[in-house]
Amino acid sequence: MHMIHRLHAWFRDPLVLLAIAAGLIAFVAQSGEVGSADTQHRLQSTHALWTSEPPVLPNEYPEFGVHGRGGRLQSWYGIGQSLLMLPQDILGTWAGNLSVFDDYGDTDPNVRDIIVSYLTSILVTVLTALVCLRFLRQLGFGLSHSVAGVLALLVSTTHLHYTQNMMENNYIFLLTLTGFSYQLEWLRTASRGALFWGSAAFGLNLLTRLTTGLDLVAGACFLLLVLWFEKVRGRDLWNKCRVYAAITVPVYLCFGLLDRVYQFYRFGSFFNTYVSLVAVEARQRDPSLPANYPWTTPFHSGFFGALFAPEKSIFLFDPLLILAILLTVLCWKRFSPAVRAYTVSTCLMLLAYLSFYARYFAWAGDFAWGDRYVSTAVEFAALLAVPLLLRDRQQVGKVLWTVGIALVGISTLIQLASLAFWLPLEIYQMETLGHPTFVIALRFKNIAAFALGQMDAWGLNTHAMTEDPWDYVHITCWNFLPFLLRRVGEAPAWVVRIATVVWFAGLAALVCTLLRLRLVTRRLNQA
Repeated sequence: MHMIHRLHAWFRDPLVLLAIAAGLIAFVAQSGEVGSADTQHRLQSTHALWTSEPPVLPNEYPEFGVHGRGGRLQSWYGIGQSLLMLPQDILGTWAGNLSVFDDYGDTDPNVRDIIVSYLTSILVTVLTALVCLRFLRQLGFGLSHSVAGVLALLVSTTHLHYTQNMMENNYIFLLTLTGFSYQLEWLRTASRGALFWGSAAFGLNLLTRLTTGLDLVAGACFLLLVLWFEKVRGRDLWNKCRVYAAITVPVYLCFGLLDRVYQFYRFGSFFNTYVSLVAVEARQRDPSLPANYPWTTPFHSGFFGALFAPEKSIFLFDPLLILAILLTVLCWKRFSPAVRAYTVSTCLMLLAYLSFYARYFAWAGDFAWGDRYVSTAVEFAALLAVPLLLRDRQQVGKVLWTVGIALVGISTLIQLASLAFWLPLEIYQMETLGHPTFVIALRFKNIAAFALGQMDAWGLNTHAMTEDPWDYVHITCWNFLPFLLRRVGEAPAWVVRIATVVWFAGLAALVCTLLRLRLVTRRLNQA
């Protein structure tokens, strides 16, 4: 009886319901695969940490890998995401070796990848939801508006796509948001422990991707702007900055040193990055490459391409950014100092990412849904759009309210569509359709054609897209685990049936949880 009362109490707690909803969103979004070659390479590095396997398989070179100390092939990525996947990889490897899976073997999606993708994505998504709710409450938003903001992040931005396709983006988002939240707590409470943990989150990001140093700077700008907009000046401002530097700088140096030690372990140098090493080997293989490789894109092409190119535009792939801009322009005077500071600092972070990657040869991340190098910064810039729209509904007017709701709906449909197929589908199609191509419109056309069995009739012939049978299988089925298992055809029929039932049950549970969450938050608001 006591357990029943406890469960009943949990299902009246919006925090618990939000965590369950976030976990179910991640669950139903999974394909059972890590989603990209980049993450598969990082998973191989994870495996190399605790087994005798190499971090880079010999057959992957020269497409991937660079020679390091002793001529050994090394991954060129940071170790952050590899460490994140370590416990799941150990569990997945053990489970994959059970006798029940002897006949299944390494067929895609293999048991190890299924366990790693599900557990990692669910963990990151649940933690992100909880930290995001915490941060929105810190910014002064009410419970219902904050919950709506969290759900909008999870299903109405590219965060949803990277929940299924497990690149580094969502892990970076989690750590950066944690840094923002705990450092803001220090500013409000003077808790040095909060400042330490917030700084550790920012620092841990450096092990994932060195360019997250831009996130670290954005976090410092955020706090400085909060103080400035609150008219803190003189000695008080100086004392805050002094305490901040005294705690954050040693933490950042520690994580920076760990990254450099990892660099030295692999490549025998403290003072370079993998980019320079890859460039050297690439020019050795192809002397025709320019001396500035890989920074070969004209700045204006990469910068404005990220903004307006139909294949990669951040406004097309994350329409909530448009809503955030509209609300900022029209409602700036009603923003609190903290909201103003967050808006400015995240816009500066987005501008910094756009500028940094503008000259990179693959400025948009190559095989990716949208511009993956800047999508995390875009999500930060768009984070407050829905909470602001709901909070200021009476002030924004009927026209902006209608436009805002439409943008939320459009953005949600776009993100749901991003899950339907494996992400390279439209990239393969563009090789024959040419450029420019409105990728999002093409994705909706693919969904309709596939559902109606009209792929060939509508000129979307998938047979000629790739000679790789693995790729062909993955671009010709719905990109969710039960459908992929059925399409591959190696799993026993009973496994496919169970996976299908569990997937639909998860989908039904998600709907029920969201309805319950809506009811609970409404009651709390009325109380």
